[in-house]
Amino acid sequence: MANGLRVLNLAEARFECTFGRGCEGICCRNGRPPLHAGDEQRIRNHLAQFVPLMRAEARALLLREGFLTRRKKSGLFTVRVVAGWCIFFHNGCVLEQAGRMEGDRLLYKPVECALFPLEQNARGDWFVRQKDYGREDWDLPCLDPATSGQAAAESLREELALVERMESGLAPERFPLRQS
Repeated sequence: MANGLRVLNLAEARFECTFGRGCEGICCRNGRPPLHAGDEQRIRNHLAQFVPLMRAEARALLLREGFLTRRKKSGLFTVRVVAGWCIFFHNGCVLEQAGRMEGDRLLYKPVECALFPLEQNARGDWFVRQKDYGREDWDLPCLDPATSGQAAAESLREELALVERMESGLAPERFPLRQS
């Protein structure tokens, strides 16, 4: 990347999101992303614009119990699931839909979702999740280099740019990255 972001397998990684073209959002199925304080606050501050985009059953649960569970992942509260789907899933990610309307599809997404399939290992090194790379346990077509049609360096430009902004301190609203 331009500012020196190192992604271990970026040169060979392939990724193409096929949501709506064969994939119906499996990464959001039972998805319970942990929310960092900045993610939670950003969602709370804009909740009124998300509610009309939500499924009726998700909207009802949100109004009754909120969007966070008491369940924790990595020490952070997680997003609720309704009928097997993330509370913010309705014909795709509601948070992404709202962000697109404002010109930034990643604007409201929790960082764990916004960066998918980018991830950090225990040493703090970035990598692209791929079938047969490391200990990848999701067998998704988008993570299979044999079926994904695009180089990850191209298809993940926005996600890689977000990581660069976060690492350089230019995205303080996002979670603090792990220190290596």
